[in-house]
Amino acid sequence: MFRIKTVQNPSFTEAIGVTVGIIFIMSISIIFFEAPPHIPLLISLLFLIVYGLIKGVSYRQLENGISEGARAGIAAALLFFFIGILIASWMLGGTIPTLIYVGFTFVTPKFYLAVIFLVTAIVGISVGSSLTTVGTIGVAFISISSAIDVSLAMTAGAIVSGAFFGDKMSPLSDTTNMASSILQVDLFDHIKNMAWTTVPAFLITILLFAVFSPDVSANSFANIEKFQQGLLETGLVNWYSGIIPIFILVVLSVKKAPALLALAAGSVSAIFVSFFHQKSTIGEVMGILFGGYRSQTGIEEIDSLLTRGGIESMFFTIGIVLLALSLGGLLFTLGIVPRLLSAIEQSLRKVSSVIFASALTAIGINVLIGEQYLSILLTGEAYVGQYEKVGLQPINLARVAEDAGTVVNPLVPWSVCGVFIASVLDVSVLAYLPFAFFCLLSPILTILFGMTGKTLTYK
Repeated sequence: MFRIKTVQNPSFTEAIGVTVGIIFIMSISIIFFEAPPHIPLLISLLFLIVYGLIKGVSYRQLENGISEGARAGIAAALLFFFIGILIASWMLGGTIPTLIYVGFTFVTPKFYLAVIFLVTAIVGISVGSSLTTVGTIGVAFISISSAIDVSLAMTAGAIVSGAFFGDKMSPLSDTTNMASSILQVDLFDHIKNMAWTTVPAFLITILLFAVFSPDVSANSFANIEKFQQGLLETGLVNWYSGIIPIFILVVLSVKKAPALLALAAGSVSAIFVSFFHQKSTIGEVMGILFGGYRSQTGIEEIDSLLTRGGIESMFFTIGIVLLALSLGGLLFTLGIVPRLLSAIEQSLRKVSSVIFASALTAIGINVLIGEQYLSILLTGEAYVGQYEKVGLQPINLARVAEDAGTVVNPLVPWSVCGVFIASVLDVSVLAYLPFAFFCLLSPILTILFGMTGKTLTYK
């Protein structure tokens, strides 16, 4: 039933106790001590190793469990390296700056909140990072709204909604790549399948923001013009930069080329394009591909937005992936997850109940631990067998993990994303939560579609 073989059968009480212990370690470390998730993951690994040794499991068996768990992350780690290269090359070639510049041209006084949502969505897809989008474009919009006396809570809701739409649907996103890699689903098939729930959520969200948008004076948009002028002064904004690399990536995606090859081709094309407006040597380009692009315009907001990418930037995420999967491997080896699932197995006979349970699990991990990576990883590992039993393809689980995992994290006040967004925008999570329409709609729609059986992919 499970990919990793169990070596013991703990009692239900024992499995609950171990699970509560891990949740306690993760929650206390991340929420109260604000530790990077790597540290509590390592502590939890040691906790499980000690537990296994006490139960008479040999260290070799525990080591095999760790290795089996981490093995699923090797492909993801390789893909993340290419994502880092793609981001750096698209910065160097001007693709991402051009997309951001074009996004700002949509901003008008009419339908102000809807436009904020749309622009942050475009930037989010371009950058592939919700937190980068919030910390740069989001801060600019918050400043504008403050100056023109528009609700900061509603503005923050529009920013968060757009940023996480972009994060979820971008081929550059680490969470999107993680969900597809862990469940061995093609990246672009995964993005296409998410559209069934994401597009309705997007349309409803933009309609709601259009309805709630206040009347805004056209005099209040000097900050946006300053931002656009700063982007132009970088020399990175060109028509060919925004077309050629994207065209190549889209064509290869339509042709269903492997994601790794598509990302590599997109990177090579952007590097080639960069030679039209950059005088970088081959050695400098290689340094950028590893360490990321460094913007030096002197405009803090632009430099913060454009300074990113590179293989080095992926080490944090890859570390989390390997540690979390190793933890998952031990949980399966020691029989903890199988025992918990067997307790509710009788109620997981239908497609609707499996989707509902997996969505609640992803939401629950976000609420209890506050970590979106773990919500994707642990939900994927725990339910892949259940989806197979009811005849569903893993691509459905990848979608549920993102609909109820990735976009729910910013709605939790003590989560990694929630704490970051509240501090950067200076708007509390509880204040913007009612207006983060996209993040609220996504898990609801994925559960509703699961109950109706619509848009699901069967074996």
